Amino acid sequence: MDKKVRVRFAPSPTGGLHLGGVRTVLYNYLFARSHGGDFVLRVEDTDQNRFVAGAEQYIMDCLKWCGLEPDESPEKGGPYAPYRQSERKHLYYEYAQKLLDSGHAYYAFDTTEDLERMRKELKKDEHSVPQYDHNTRMKMRNSVSLPADEVVKLLDKGTPYVIRIKIPDNVTVKLTDMIRGEISFDSNLVDDKVLLKADGMPTYHLAVVVDDYLMKITHAFRGEEWLPSAPVHVLLWEYLGWKEHMPLWAHLPLILKPDGNGKLSKRDGDRLGFPVFAMNWTDPKTGETTMGFREMGFLPQAFVNMLAMLGWNSGTEQEIFSLDELVAKFSIERVHKGGAKFDFEKAKWFNNQYIHHTDNEPLAKLARPYIEAHSVKPTDELLEKVVGLVKDRCTLLPDFWAQGHFFFETPTTIDEATIKEKWNEQKQQFFNDWAAAIALLPEWNEQAIEVSFNEHVQQKGIKKGDVMLPLRIMLVGGKYGPGVFIIAEVIGKEETIKRIKAVNL
Repeated sequence: MDKKVRVRFAPSPTGGLHLGGVRTVLYNYLFARSHGGDFVLRVEDTDQNRFVAGAEQYIMDCLKWCGLEPDESPEKGGPYAPYRQSERKHLYYEYAQKLLDSGHAYYAFDTTEDLERMRKELKKDEHSVPQYDHNTRMKMRNSVSLPADEVVKLLDKGTPYVIRIKIPDNVTVKLTDMIRGEISFDSNLVDDKVLLKADGMPTYHLAVVVDDYLMKITHAFRGEEWLPSAPVHVLLWEYLGWKEHMPLWAHLPLILKPDGNGKLSKRDGDRLGFPVFAMNWTDPKTGETTMGFREMGFLPQAFVNMLAMLGWNSGTEQEIFSLDELVAKFSIERVHKGGAKFDFEKAKWFNNQYIHHTDNEPLAKLARPYIEAHSVKPTDELLEKVVGLVKDRCTLLPDFWAQGHFFFETPTTIDEATIKEKWNEQKQQFFNDWAAAIALLPEWNEQAIEVSFNEHVQQKGIKKGDVMLPLRIMLVGGKYGPGVFIIAEVIGKEETIKRIKAVNL
């Protein structure tokens, strides 16, 4: 590649960051890093009606959590600042004017009522698509349909207007997509999109082209839902005289519902009980909080690894990749054309793998908030030990409490029913005697506790298997947990004896 690779993620700050958006970030990031290029975050906040306070910071926080921080952004700055479109408003009119002057755009003075009337009339004709295009523009109030002197009068009076692109008739617009190959569009099916709104703000269509040009973007990755807008953008690059500078496009496949029937939405997550946002998002208007992957207990590395595999593969059987490995292996040619079904069980499998292979010290730091949520504050040493003992049984970070709570507190309930099934006086006496014996043990460790237990089993002529499960239930409360003697070591002599004595059936 001759030019330095420059890619961008350009979200609108309108709410939570969908995992599809994070995957777009990831593919941009991997492509940039694998080519020694720059990754730019540009905030497309020109739609003031949809702007949500706090959403921009939330997006940046999500990228930090994922470890996918941009090289240039509103927060970091950079050589092509500002990186918020609302702060670049003065730039866009100049290019809209250039399009007006060349006849590739026009003023449209239509009111909301005018547009509604047009749509209603078109709906009556079953063969018509209700849109503002080459079929309808001459019936509307614009600088193509009106006499030039009337247009001047309307402008002089300050009549509100928008600026629309004038899509040509009977033209095939071609685009070479890095994933899909050559794609052709019939211009007769494309409407005259608004480029500049009545408030002077650009729409996405104008802003994305102007900003990609000015910021020297070389490759543009975005979701396939933007494909219908592609001919408008290709024409704008051409009409502004920048065709040779147009970035290479890649329209990424959709992330689909688990059944494959349509794009995965927040509603699907709510309905099926899994998150679709990277992090918790609280709507400032309603106060409603939507859970994110982070708060559900996903490790960021597992979340990123899972996303990478939703629409891409390395061509091998390998599924677990560090971010550095993804950078080394990633190629846009291996991104799939078809949509990728989201599988929450597979997402949890990735998280389980990362928990299993993460060192105890960093894992304990991640697990601590979920432990302290239950009003216990273990020492670092204790928490690291517990994390190491139970991590093989944990899929999400909250599981560390479910699988290890008995290390930090005496179980409030125990499964007495299971103990009672084969309980008798002999077993009761065995535990009474053993509790007295271990009180005198000079050393308190897993090995010494087990030796003492085995000796007493032999002395009492009792089967070890008949008393192991009751001991586990006494210490844990249920039929789960790591080795019972290491549990006794960790909770300590006094607590072990207390829990044994508490069971008197």
